Amino acid sequence: MESNNSSTGLKVALGIALVLFLATGFYTLNLYNESNDTKKELAQEKQLVMNDLNAMAKEYDAAISENDVANSNLVEARTRIQGLIDSLKISETNVKSLWRYKSKYQSLQKEMKVLLTQNDSLRVENSYLATSLDSTRVRLEERTVFTDSLLVQNTALAEVVENAAVLSTVGLKGFGVIERTSGKLIPTERASRTDKIRVCYTVAKNALVQAGDQELYVQVIDPKNNTLGLNEQVQFDEKTLNYSMISKFNYENGNLNICEFVASKGEDRFEKGRYVVNVFNEKDLVSSTEFTLR
Repeated sequence: MESNNSSTGLKVALGIALVLFLATGFYTLNLYNESNDTKKELAQEKQLVMNDLNAMAKEYDAAISENDVANSNLVEARTRIQGLIDSLKISETNVKSLWRYKSKYQSLQKEMKVLLTQNDSLRVENSYLATSLDSTRVRLEERTVFTDSLLVQNTALAEVVENAAVLSTVGLKGFGVIERTSGKLIPTERASRTDKIRVCYTVAKNALVQAGDQELYVQVIDPKNNTLGLNEQVQFDEKTLNYSMISKFNYENGNLNICEFVASKGEDRFEKGRYVVNVFNEKDLVSSTEFTLR
């Protein structure tokens, strides 16, 4: 009798263990599936934010192209959107990161409505002015002096070196600018009108790089293969680098937008042709791009 009771109890215990095992397996499988679903949803959300930013960038492109005179506010806003797009590409895909980018997008969306409204008003005023003057002469001059700044951008995004304590850059671009006495800068493709070369880039976030004062070497090479700016040399082991300027900044472990200027020497004007812009972290080339002055 006792043997039968023991056998029955063992069977019950084994049955309970089997049920618990199956339940645990089912629960673990559900958690795994939910985790994969969450990753897919976050990736989809990130792509939606990227699509929204690209759509916003196209709206700015269309607004800028409608004006013979480049609206500096629109150009600056378009540049910031490009910086956000570049940053989103290399960002981690998590809820906190996506929420931050969505918030920035919503803020930029509100700003865009204001800027486009102002741009429409400015376009109407410019149209009225053009019809009041010699329209042919005015339009030809404007098209030779002011051009769509996006046409001078031939951006080459550098690969961001992950998990290495090295600064890298993205979104490098160079272009000519006219500098007014008021300090206002107007992008131009005309070599004869260019006062300075403007170089802009974003220092990519890298948590492994120690915060504090940092520096990168900027090199601008003209169509005759001359190094513009300071044209000084620095030695790294067996490699000698000719640089136009040293870009110094305070790095705080986050994406940082940098813009520098390189001027011509004395009364020399900028040559027509292709210009190459390089950024070095010591002896290592971290990004490169080129543009053309007509």
